[in-house]
Amino acid sequence: MLLRTTDPFRDFDRLAGHLLGNSWGTTNRPAVMPMDAWREGDRFVIEFDLPGASKDSIDIDVERNVLTVKAERVAGNGDWQRLASERTHGQFSRQLVLGDNLDLDRIEAGYDNGVLRLVVPVAEKAKPRKVEIAGATPTTEAIEA
Repeated sequence: MLLRTTDPFRDFDRLAGHLLGNSWGTTNRPAVMPMDAWREGDRFVIEFDLPGASKDSIDIDVERNVLTVKAERVAGNGDWQRLASERTHGQFSRQLVLGDNLDLDRIEAGYDNGVLRLVVPVAEKAKPRKVEIAGATPTTEAIEA
């Protein structure tokens, strides 16, 4: 028994892309990479799915508070005929606007099993802190009559 779910919009988009010759991510229209983000204590963690992209093809830029991640997954070439093409190939791109409360100078990046993991620490100035209350020194004033 064969069960197939059909998404007519996805199929139409794929057909239009094949007819126009840009069914994969291009520099004009990069494909979006799936992402998860969460906070762990004093740091934010962001993970991007990039299966099949080589580590050398990944580019991470930070300008002001905008984080840009770009990558490329190259389609296989050879003496063969493609029978199905459902995986996105070509350029991938994602931009995130990060808050001022993050330390963008200390971002750590790792790439393992097709997942790009960025760790962004919270800036020291944004961490909660205690404020000391200065005690007033008792003053004595002479009252003249």
